[in-house]
Amino acid sequence: MVLNIIWIAFFAIAFLMALGATLFDGNLQIWSDIMNASFSQAAFAFEVSLGLTGVLTLWMGLMKIGERGGVIEGMSRLISPFFSRLFPGIPKGHPAMGAIFMNVSANMLGLDNAATPMGLRAMQEMQSLNKKKDTATDAMIMFLVLNSSGLCLIPISIMMYRAQGGASNPSDIFIPILVATAIATLVGLTALCIKQRIRMDWVIWSWLSGIGAVVCAVAWVFSRMSAEDVQKYSTFGANFILFGVIMAFLIAGVRKRIRVYDVFIEGAKEGFKTAVMIIPYLVAILVAIGMFRASGALDIFTGWVESLVNFLGGDTRWVGALPTMLMKPLSGSGSCAMMLDVMKANGADAFVSKLAAAVRGSTDTTFYILAVYFGSVGIRKTRYAAGYALLADITGAVAAVFTAYLFFG
Repeated sequence: MVLNIIWIAFFAIAFLMALGATLFDGNLQIWSDIMNASFSQAAFAFEVSLGLTGVLTLWMGLMKIGERGGVIEGMSRLISPFFSRLFPGIPKGHPAMGAIFMNVSANMLGLDNAATPMGLRAMQEMQSLNKKKDTATDAMIMFLVLNSSGLCLIPISIMMYRAQGGASNPSDIFIPILVATAIATLVGLTALCIKQRIRMDWVIWSWLSGIGAVVCAVAWVFSRMSAEDVQKYSTFGANFILFGVIMAFLIAGVRKRIRVYDVFIEGAKEGFKTAVMIIPYLVAILVAIGMFRASGALDIFTGWVESLVNFLGGDTRWVGALPTMLMKPLSGSGSCAMMLDVMKANGADAFVSKLAAAVRGSTDTTFYILAVYFGSVGIRKTRYAAGYALLADITGAVAAVFTAYLFFG
């Protein structure tokens, strides 16, 4: 219901903005801009899906090997004490647990291309337990909010963009992002536990404390490295772990004496079908976002906020990162473009550029995740998923602003 209202609102606001621009400013070009945006975004949605096809085919095939080889089941048992409490609707030892763990781990390592196929696999496993096939379960919503909060230990891509933009220390946003995304995850998870009446017992708090300890340890280790070493070792560590997972799947398959190649092809076919299935959902959300952005509504809102902050006597430096902040839940590529635009206009080492980078890495792309993950299993009734995912988004953005002022002044 919430996603349906938001989707309609994008079109309605874009139309009203265009109508106002024509009536009051005589701007006729805006209609062409909005419609061109709809066409380009529809094509872009197909390109995104096409780009995902190869990755999905690869990782769904590997996941099938891991499942047949017993690796997914082993991972399910490993994290069962924690996840069985967060996902009480999923039986212990169910393959969904292992797929969820793999997805969350890939997100923490900043491996988006690997995380998406694993997440789609998790959704398929949870859908097999769903009695109402068009309605999101509590477990699905918990999983979506964990993805939206986007806990990431190693923001490789953002450090790479900063390096390309000429930043003197591309990794200086590493700790602010780590702090912001950890806060967003904690708030989103806690709020959802309250909503779903999940008791926060000692097991949950122990795991959360452990994750917090890992975050602090990673922050401490990387804070003692040079900028070049941070980028070098973070990239190495993430990709080494990823390749290690692939080898673990293959070795497990060989030990189980399964026909590894044939099993891979079986899973790869499922990945291809999934990639085709998500195209309509991507077109729907990306076209709406593109038309909303082309209408100029985002720029006008940013201007209002800056005027208000200035009137109240506040520091307006953070307002320059507001477009990145507002675009982040809507479009990953759009927020990335906003971040790069801020860097280009102000320089990669400017405060607002560092803040935009921190915001970009604080959470994941909510509406993209909702469209792709729910769309992959035909979920139409998303219940309260969007609201709690946006809560994590807002929390991450606010935390990014505070940490940026704390670290960069």
